[in-house]
Order: sequence, then structure tokens, then C-alpha cells
Amino acid sequence: MTIAAPLLPPADWRDFLALTKPRVMSLVVFTGLCGMLATPVHIHPVIGFTAILCIALGAGAAGALNQWYEADIDRVMRRTMKRPLPAGRMDRQSALHFGVGLGAFSVILMGLAVNIVAAAILAVSILFYVLVYTVWLKPRTPQNIVIGGAAGAFPPLIGWAAATGDVTLLPILLFAIVFLWTPPHFWALALFVETDYANAGVPMLPVVAGERVTRHQIGLYTIAMAAAVVAPWPLGLAGPVYGGIALATTAWFGWLARIVATRTTQPDDSMRPEKRLFKYSILYLFIVFAALVVDRWIA
Repeated sequence: MTIAAPLLPPADWRDFLALTKPRVMSLVVFTGLCGMLATPVHIHPVIGFTAILCIALGAGAAGALNQWYEADIDRVMRRTMKRPLPAGRMDRQSALHFGVGLGAFSVILMGLAVNIVAAAILAVSILFYVLVYTVWLKPRTPQNIVIGGAAGAFPPLIGWAAATGDVTLLPILLFAIVFLWTPPHFWALALFVETDYANAGVPMLPVVAGERVTRHQIGLYTIAMAAAVVAPWPLGLAGPVYGGIALATTAWFGWLARIVATRTTQPDDSMRPEKRLFKYSILYLFIVFAALVVDRWIA
């Protein structure tokens, strides 16, 4: 006698929204919007709104496909076990169809309503996040965040290309800022959720190379990130408003990173410095990108 598998209750809109990783999407949309607003040209509000919508949908598609592929991993991690798939509120096929459909729609709409350059970069960003980072890098190498950081660095390029139809030095620097920001940001998180990654078999740097190496790498990448953040000012691509804010906020980031990079922990450590760096790193990126837009508008 064959026992039929229990049917899952139908997922509601909140589960599909959760698939898109709204918190991650907010940062993606913001950096994409700033990349657009920092351009020297004026973009029609309707086209600009459409471009930002496409960036949001593309990011949501990448998040959904990431959760579809990593459903088994998410099930054993405390940080992710309540997501729709591991919690049993949605089947994997629905997540796959939703992600593919959302991604295809975002790229097609960007190409038809905005321009081909922005659509091409959007397509590359989705494929990079899903195929290069999620499928290839994350389960195989502790450098997953370093190389995979490029996936989250595309939005400023997309926003700039949506307004101008091309890519110049400033958006490349914005790409570099997010790319170099990602390792210290994510490794700070990895330090205080290391057990989760170890249980899931994900070779994050603290799991594979140890805490000391991870802290050292946080310090090194913070230095590289700081150089990229400040660079637009001496290169004449941003003014003193941006320069002053970039120096002040980066100095505080550097101080927090120095504490994390040089400290040792005990078994009962609360990891407060690591959590403080992780939380500030999110605010930091918002401030730096907002400062660039304000600086360009004042100029």
C-alpha cells in the first residue's frame, strides 16, 4: 500500500515576498537608485521608476532561486529554518517557477522599457548570483563571499546604465565599493553564526580557515574598501561633501573593524564587536551612497 505524501497548504503572498529577501533587496534597490541619481544626465521619472522596479524584481528573483537551491541547507540553519521552503509553507517547484518567471520578466521589461545595456547587466547579475555564487562557489570554497560579492555590486552599474546607456569610471568605483565591502560585512556575520554554517556544511572562512584568519582578512579588506570609498573625491568624481562624509564614516568603520580584527574570543563570548560591525556596515553603505547623491546634487 502506497501512502501519499501530505499536501502542503497553499503559500500566501507573504511567503512569496519572503522568497525575495526584502531586507537584502532594500540595499540593492538603494544602491541602484543612487547609481542612477549620481549620473550627470536627467532620466524621465517613469523610465527611472521602471528601472528601479526591474532591479528590485531581479534581486527578488535571485533571492528566490537562491532559496530554491539551498532549501536543504536552510533547513539545518537556525538563521534560515523559518523561511518558506524549510518551514514547509511552500514546495520547491513553486519557488523555482516564481524565481525564473520574475527574473525573465525583469530583464525583458528592462530591455524594452529602459535600454539593452542595463538589461544585459541585470541578466548577468542574476545569473552570477544564482549560478556562480549559489551553485558553484558557496558550497565549494571559503572565497565564496569574495568572488560572490560581485553579485551584490552590480546594482549601481545597472542604475547608471539605465540613465546613461553606458558605464564609466564612477559606477565602476561604486561597484568596487560594494565588492570590497561585502567580505568584512559578511565575515563579521559569519563569525557569530559560525556554528550554523558548520552544521550545514558550508565552507565559510571561519569554518575552514578559523577565526584568526577571518579576523585578519576583515582587516585587510577594510583597508581596500576604504581606498575605494575615498577614491571618487581625489579623482575629481565627487566633491568635498562626499569626501568629508566618506572619511568620517570610513574612519569609524575602520575602528570597529580594527577591534574585530585584533581581538580574541572565549567560548562564552557574546560577539558584541562583531555584531556591532555587521550592523554598522549596513548603515555605512547607505550613508556613503546617499552622500554621493547629495554631493552631486549640491554641485
